[in-house]
Amino acid sequence: MADKISMQSDGTLAVPDNPIIPFIEGDGTGVDIWPAAKLVLDAAAAKYGRTIAWREVLAGEKAFNETGDWLPQATIDSFGEYLIGIKGPLTTPIGGGFRSLNVAIRQIMDLYVCLRPVRWFTGVPSPVKEPHLVDMVIFRENTEDIYAGLEVESGTPEARKMMDLLYDAFGWQIRADSGIGVKPVSKTGSQRLQRAALEYAVRRNRNRVHWVHKGNIMKFTEGAFQKWGYELVREEFSDVAVGWDDCGGDPGDKILVQDAIADIALQQVLTRPAEFDVIATMNLNGDYISDALAAQVGGIGIAPGANINYVTGHGVFEATHGTAPKYAGQDKVNPSSVLLSGVMMFEHLGWQDSADDIIAAVESTIAGKVVTYDFARLMDGATEVKCSEFASAIVDRL
Repeated sequence: MADKISMQSDGTLAVPDNPIIPFIEGDGTGVDIWPAAKLVLDAAAAKYGRTIAWREVLAGEKAFNETGDWLPQATIDSFGEYLIGIKGPLTTPIGGGFRSLNVAIRQIMDLYVCLRPVRWFTGVPSPVKEPHLVDMVIFRENTEDIYAGLEVESGTPEARKMMDLLYDAFGWQIRADSGIGVKPVSKTGSQRLQRAALEYAVRRNRNRVHWVHKGNIMKFTEGAFQKWGYELVREEFSDVAVGWDDCGGDPGDKILVQDAIADIALQQVLTRPAEFDVIATMNLNGDYISDALAAQVGGIGIAPGANINYVTGHGVFEATHGTAPKYAGQDKVNPSSVLLSGVMMFEHLGWQDSADDIIAAVESTIAGKVVTYDFARLMDGATEVKCSEFASAIVDRL
């Protein structure tokens, strides 16, 4: 008998040992990587007497082919009802419909945190000299910024109307052949993300939090994000955290909160990665920096992600890469992104023992040079295995 995960009055999840968890297999290589990840997740859960009742829901090409809808309401309803879900990569329709299925799920469900931890596994090929120094957690705001999709196309009546409105209201002169986008950054959206980052840092005993922004240029959006972050530290977290300006860089036993301009941050995570720990930033910055960091530790093929609303308890954990349709059904690609997203899901559920076991088994497998083709071609003496065989090798080491 399977049970639902529920949200308790104290804001924590009540997780049974036999939870119902909806999943989206994913398009393209989803047919390969999801079964591989599921094999490991089930084995790690079973070790502690747990059983997951997986419930398939549809999105992307599979949904369209079966229902005529790229993102059926039943899928959103299922994620809403069961609180926690996981998904493989999704195709976004070209030429109409959703701007992005991934963005649509985040915005419809108000999953305001895109959580992306980035760390190196021993033996993974890396383009940098000291990838072991990369151990960061990105909190990317998921609902605002230019990803809100508030834009008009160049040459349309809507663009002309927007230009006239901006000229009449503010005297702003915009070239007639421009497309125009609106970049909303709210105090509400900023501080709920920043609050989640600070609470995570406290809960996980992390030492630093950075606000990454471009506030030197966009003063009333990204600059406001920085200002609101420091206000939040003073108003709600002064007992456990302190801003750089309030302590002169010496936080004592508190978490040090500082900020970095986005372009400088992208340089310093390469040159001084040990100085970064938890990073909170806006939507576009977070997209750039999380992918750039993933490149330092082996690429997005091994990068996990999650979309979470810490207030309602909803979370959708996801592979962060694309669908790679030319490899679909070949049992070839690396399943680590969706598998490690499942590890994040276990951590979120409080199943830290199962999560730790998977991490240790993945590390052991890669260190033993038993890897899929993407790593094998970059490693001397590697044993190249199929996607399913890689999963089996991990299970053998649990």
